Amino acid sequence: MEWPAYLDEYEKLVIRMTTPRVMIDNAGCANATRVMIDSARKHGILLEAVQVLTDLNLSIKKAYISSDGRWFMDVFHVTDLDGNKLTDKSVINYIEQSLGDIQFVRSNCYEGLTALELTGTDRLGLLSEVFAVLADLQVNVVESKVWTHNGRIASLIYVKDCDSGSPIEDSQKIDKIEARLKNVLKGDNDIRSAKMSVSMAVTHTERRLHQMMFADRDYERKPKIRTHGDSPIVSVQNCLERGYSVVNIHCKDRTKLLFDVVCTLTDMQYVVFHATINTTRDRAYLEFFIRHTDGTPISSEAEKQRVILCLQAAIQRRASDGVRLELCAADRPGLLAEVTRTFRENGLNVTRTEISTTSDTALNVFYVTDATGNAADPKIIEAVRQRVGLDHLKVKELPSIYHQKAEREEEPTVGVGGAVLLSLGSLVRRNLYNLGLIRSYS
Repeated sequence: MEWPAYLDEYEKLVIRMTTPRVMIDNAGCANATRVMIDSARKHGILLEAVQVLTDLNLSIKKAYISSDGRWFMDVFHVTDLDGNKLTDKSVINYIEQSLGDIQFVRSNCYEGLTALELTGTDRLGLLSEVFAVLADLQVNVVESKVWTHNGRIASLIYVKDCDSGSPIEDSQKIDKIEARLKNVLKGDNDIRSAKMSVSMAVTHTERRLHQMMFADRDYERKPKIRTHGDSPIVSVQNCLERGYSVVNIHCKDRTKLLFDVVCTLTDMQYVVFHATINTTRDRAYLEFFIRHTDGTPISSEAEKQRVILCLQAAIQRRASDGVRLELCAADRPGLLAEVTRTFRENGLNVTRTEISTTSDTALNVFYVTDATGNAADPKIIEAVRQRVGLDHLKVKELPSIYHQKAEREEEPTVGVGGAVLLSLGSLVRRNLYNLGLIRSYS
């Protein structure tokens, strides 16, 4: 193990004593790989472990979390997205290494980029205006994720200067970016709640999006457009004889569900002492025994209702309402502005976005509905594709994993990690390629 230079010998000894022990077993379960973690308990360590697994887009079918005194034990039953055990040695080694190092702070690899954080009132065409401003200011968008929920929008955009390819550090340019984006976010009626900030700090994008929407109190707002799908059922009760509050969640299973729930509980300063996660077909059942970080359970009815609202919001923020459109094209200045302007001109509302750039190729995902939140007219989708380019913008249906569940007789192949829209093989190997652990992910 390579030690950071700032650690002395005593600190190294403490780390050796508290380093998580990780075991990955393919023999003990018929249709899943078991990932077992023993570690000293500390606030946030469960989130860090779940984050490692979900960042690799693994499907968590079951999980058992138990805390005994100062020790913590997690057991996750995981599969790839086709419901198969993990057999790729590079993937297994990476999981073991990452889980063993979770005492060190990790983050997404966004060094060399400037982060723009935006929150405000969502409206038709807002993203088009944001990307148009950035294109006009010669700012290149490298990575971005955008969530919308209850009429609010949160976006984390990683950018660099178009000319130099470097982070944007010039204070005058930063001030200009802030001023113009704030004006876009404010629109005609969001003067108070619109927020925009610039940061050089590296962070975990999805956790930060949860924090931004939580700070924006999206959980207290009412949706402005129609939403589809069943709402998550969340209940909170106190187990007085044990001194715990018990949170039960029943909802549709989907990708990264466990991460979203644990992230929210952690950021609300609750500690998970015990938990059980189960899935049946496309349904997820989660039970958590929690306390405040000071060791006390939830103490009032108002606090219970706040926990319920916050967890429902956390689950719904990542909802994939609408048609999934995938854009794959050579990256160039203004590409995002042009594509999102085409969406706006055709009355398409963007509900969620994932933008990435790999080797000068733009790989972007958009979920779109009509302006009221209903399914977009297929003729409009086709017209948009014609304008952007049929070879570049493609409609992606929900993966077969959603449609084939009823044909499977064994345990469900979709876990709390859920069915996602790309194969594990390509995503995991791409992540390992970006980390320099393999030479190719093709």
